[in-house]
Amino acid sequence: MMKRPLKIFILLTILTICAGFIDLPEKFMISIPFNGNVIKKEINPPIINISIGSLKIQKTFTTHLGLDLAGGTHVVLEADMKGIPEASRMGALESARQVIERRVNFFGVSEPLVQHMKSGDAYRIIVELPGVTDVDEALSLIGQTAKLEFREFTTTPESTQAAFLLPTLETTKPVDLTGSDLKKAVLSFNSNNGEPEVAIEFTADGGKKFAEITKRLIGKPLAIFLDGMPLMWPRVSTEITDGSGVISGGFTSDQAKRLALQLNAGALPVSIAVVEKRIVGASLGAESVSKSVQAGLIGLGIVAIFMILKYGWLGFYADLALFVYGLLTLALYRIIPITLTLPGIAGFILSIGMAVDSNILIFERFKEEVRKGKPWQIAMELGFGKAWDSIRDANFTTIITSIILFNPGNWDFLPNSGLVRGFAATLFLGVIISLFTGIIVTRTFIRVLYKGPKGGRV
Repeated sequence: MMKRPLKIFILLTILTICAGFIDLPEKFMISIPFNGNVIKKEINPPIINISIGSLKIQKTFTTHLGLDLAGGTHVVLEADMKGIPEASRMGALESARQVIERRVNFFGVSEPLVQHMKSGDAYRIIVELPGVTDVDEALSLIGQTAKLEFREFTTTPESTQAAFLLPTLETTKPVDLTGSDLKKAVLSFNSNNGEPEVAIEFTADGGKKFAEITKRLIGKPLAIFLDGMPLMWPRVSTEITDGSGVISGGFTSDQAKRLALQLNAGALPVSIAVVEKRIVGASLGAESVSKSVQAGLIGLGIVAIFMILKYGWLGFYADLALFVYGLLTLALYRIIPITLTLPGIAGFILSIGMAVDSNILIFERFKEEVRKGKPWQIAMELGFGKAWDSIRDANFTTIITSIILFNPGNWDFLPNSGLVRGFAATLFLGVIISLFTGIIVTRTFIRVLYKGPKGGRV
């Protein structure tokens, strides 16, 4: 009976050590006294860099801070509504906002703030990118006019020669297929050789156009232009009738991501231009962040002391589980990664409180069973079992609330939905992990390490 909890205990120990390595601060210096000297060593979080054939996995584990904690870039874009009917302009602006938000979110959960607004005759989109302090980099992510167009060659050499010609606006002509016909472009991998490629999907009308074009240009290149500049000109190998296709060509993962990013940008329904760009400093400042962390640590210390004073060794094991909870949660923030804003930190702290609350419910149930005269081992198992219903209901309602707050739909009445989603994301993850640590980790610690209450009383 003891072997299974012991195995789980060993696995939890390994998991905690791995999370601890991922959570290491960047450029952390330690000093080690040795033979009268002090050896200084810089410690950094681990870096994954694996290459297996064409498959490359690169990952760095760093904490991403939001615009309010670390600053970033603020860009204002103005949409050109010429030729757009008055009644359709707000819809076109919202569509452009959604495309830009997808684009800046393409590389992960970065919590950008993307809003649209109408001021007089001006239709604008405001973009705030946390952690991006290079304005040129921000513009390369967002794009300016982002006009995507498919064109065919007007030259008449053999297709094998045309494939190597650099297409220009003068040597090509439009085929009536533009970014407005493109539904989405995503990074994918070839099922045969694992090479990165870009899967594209057109709208219903775009699919019909694409089918006619690919039928007519079999064996010939089809050029793709963005803002008048050629992106690539892949050769059409077969007619594509289902409105979707694949662009391949020996890409690296980063190149394929970038191409998908550029293709998605071309799906903007209107042209946009940059009217303002600036770097935003952290609104809270380093000193305020430091004080917030100190206040959080003091609060956690008080909670830990309360648990030990109230429940003795049980409280101590609950504190150990809470420590494991913190390491696992912060590791997940880096692995996903999630951008931490002040509301996100609030969601994390709230989930800590719920994790402690779960242990209190379990221990109080345990005390009730002990007072009924049951052996402490049986009382503890019953305590976990009977407290589970209350813990489950309380946490599941919070999970549902966090899913709603994450805003999976389009809520126009939440202009700062990026910050709200940050709170919801950290709260959701925190509650899920608190369920794991409250039920699995604490229970395993008690089964393996706890020797029972002194004198049979709690």
